[in-house]
Amino acid sequence: MIKELGNLKNFYNFSHKASSFFYWVFVILFIPGLIWSLFIAPIDYLQGHSYRIIFIHVPSAWMSLQTYMLMAAAAIISMIWRVKFMEIFSIQCASIGAVFTLIALVTGMLWGKPTWGTYWVWDARLTSELILLFIYLGIISLYQAIDDKRRASNIVNILIIIGLINIPIIHYSVEWWNTLHQGPTVTKLDKPSAHISMLAPLLYMFVTFQFFFILVIINKMKLGILARDLNSKWVKEKYNA
Repeated sequence: MIKELGNLKNFYNFSHKASSFFYWVFVILFIPGLIWSLFIAPIDYLQGHSYRIIFIHVPSAWMSLQTYMLMAAAAIISMIWRVKFMEIFSIQCASIGAVFTLIALVTGMLWGKPTWGTYWVWDARLTSELILLFIYLGIISLYQAIDDKRRASNIVNILIIIGLINIPIIHYSVEWWNTLHQGPTVTKLDKPSAHISMLAPLLYMFVTFQFFFILVIINKMKLGILARDLNSKWVKEKYNA
């Protein structure tokens, strides 16, 4: 099944049904998740209602890292085994990751104002996350600047792999440096700092964001496949070109 979906034509045909399925899964999950986060989750005794932005901020930040790791894994596979499907997947992840990173930064700034008294500080976590956004944008710009997309993928993949060094820096920044950003809460599996009444909707929203990622990557893969296989026989037959 996986091998068949790795074929560009097969994946493109499969993506139509898959896109519709994941769209409705996301909508069904997102609406109650939003209600749970904004109205049902308890008020924080220190931050009041302002803390509720974490239900968007934290999943977005997690997704910015996860997307990069998926992109890097695809880049490594495409470099070693020359898998065209993975080349397309890798570059299509870049714009999605950039959006997640931007959302994380903007929501972090909005949360920072009532918490720290300012929208931005050169905090280790914020700065490394900003660097991640620049890496994503650099990958996208470099890929678009090279006309030969096979060559572009090879060059961009090197940049992606080099950029991996920033992922552990982001994750461990609050432990390695003295920062204003709060320390790990959910990742303390033995005893999370967040109460279950707040942790549950946070994890629920993270799962919801997973389905959103799948929905978007499927649709972006469709466009990417058409762009890369525009002159192939199956595309011409499908659209009577």
